[in-house]
Amino acid sequence: MSRRVAVIAGAGPAGLTAALQLLRETDVVPLVFEMEDCVGGISQTVDYNGYRMDLGGHRFFSKSDWVMDWWQQVLPIERSGDGSGHPTEIAYHNQKRDLRVSNEASEPDGERVMLVRNRLSRIYYLRRFFDYPVKLNWNTVSNLGMRRMSLIGFSYMRAKLAPIRPEKSLEDFLINRFGRRLYLTFFKDYTEKVWGIPCVQISSEWGAQRIKGLSVSKALTHALMSLLPGRKDRSLSQMGTATSLIERFLYPKYGPGQMWQEVAVKVREGGGTIRLRHRVEKVFLTGRRVVRAQVRDLENGVASEVSCDYFFSTMPVRELILNMAPRPSREVLRIASGLQYRDFITIGLLVSELKVSAGGKGLPRIIPDNWIYIQDAGIKLGRLQIFNNWSPFLVKDPSKVWLGLEYFCSRDDEIWKMPDAELTRFAVEELARIELIDPSSVLDSHVKRVPKAYPGYFGSYSEFDVLRGYADSIPNLFLIGRNGMHRYNNQDHSMLTAKAAVDAVARGDDSKESIWKVNVGDDYHEEKSSSG
Repeated sequence: MSRRVAVIAGAGPAGLTAALQLLRETDVVPLVFEMEDCVGGISQTVDYNGYRMDLGGHRFFSKSDWVMDWWQQVLPIERSGDGSGHPTEIAYHNQKRDLRVSNEASEPDGERVMLVRNRLSRIYYLRRFFDYPVKLNWNTVSNLGMRRMSLIGFSYMRAKLAPIRPEKSLEDFLINRFGRRLYLTFFKDYTEKVWGIPCVQISSEWGAQRIKGLSVSKALTHALMSLLPGRKDRSLSQMGTATSLIERFLYPKYGPGQMWQEVAVKVREGGGTIRLRHRVEKVFLTGRRVVRAQVRDLENGVASEVSCDYFFSTMPVRELILNMAPRPSREVLRIASGLQYRDFITIGLLVSELKVSAGGKGLPRIIPDNWIYIQDAGIKLGRLQIFNNWSPFLVKDPSKVWLGLEYFCSRDDEIWKMPDAELTRFAVEELARIELIDPSSVLDSHVKRVPKAYPGYFGSYSEFDVLRGYADSIPNLFLIGRNGMHRYNNQDHSMLTAKAAVDAVARGDDSKESIWKVNVGDDYHEEKSSSG
């Protein structure tokens, strides 16, 4: 009797998690198709002449016990814990149990490991550095001045006394939680830079997905509690801390792609198949079930059809719906066509030094941040990563500073269409204009473009429930991951959606409700879905 087969579109965190879980929990054989020439999706690591780039910055932290344990089964924590050789507390634990390296994990070999990293993100505004999230401390007061601080305080009180109801847009969501003045100072320009449209046109659901656990009161409480003796949470669990405020995280020694390369090895060793440079072009239904997919080999252009018992989709849901046969209703096609995305560019920039902050004797002038939010309406640059501070092993020459300049755009924008050399010149000019580098310090560069990196909470998104209803009515079709669900999931959320889908297959359950519950509540619902 032949084994059942699951076709999985995409080899990012969701697709590879689904593949490995199918092998562990079911008799279903995964067949994974990935358009790129590497695994990991947006969590891949780009290697440019020995300098590694993390696209977007991936902190390996989750409030899900299952996710934290799963990661450590693949890449154990380095025994020194911080990549520097200094002893540190490396065990992840929470109130329930100790999740040191599980029995399935191999002993650390020095290369296939996770590092424990300290997190620092700041906002660069008015040519000054502000804590992120913004804290009520002397640095903030001195940078803004008493007049701005007073206006922010009064504005916050007004928002608490008379909130906007109902919350129709992201602007309403942010003003209700932070006050209009703080919204205009630190949220509006940056958010509109990311999405390319006014905040008033973005659904408030984006805030519910990305900022749900954070507020002024929580940020203040966290700052005050951290000052009390013995009250600072030094464990990796940080279960009582809002995700936006976590201070420590795990990170693969050679970047996030190392995690997914190791998972790909496990999938292949377990009997699964992963085919790179293959694109799923069409999905065929018989009755209400997916029966096969048309896949094109992008190396030779040859298309073939693959039969399947299950179909897991992490591909953009717009492309999935528009390429189903028979075609869905006109209403479903209209809504799918109206879904929008934001694209993303990372420019790796190798410099001899920065213009700010001394790095110490024998080190380049560098700042300690993982990334910096560029809060300047006149600058297109969105965020600046300092790869040296994510892992020193991302940087071939430690005497140099390896930067990642992040630009948010659409494929029709001029910046996306710029040749690499022209785009690099533009980026260097922007960094020089805000006084972070001297152009003469630039040594090398590399450009990486990522289409459809962020699903948009605008366009036809307000009608997305119609698409969900159509997809959920197909018993053996599972939408998982960021683009598969058109939801701005973090890496751990995408993994949990894959787990929920595989659990449904193992139970013989057609319901998709547990998948859509991921990343809805502050606790991600994992205490119900994975603690057993």
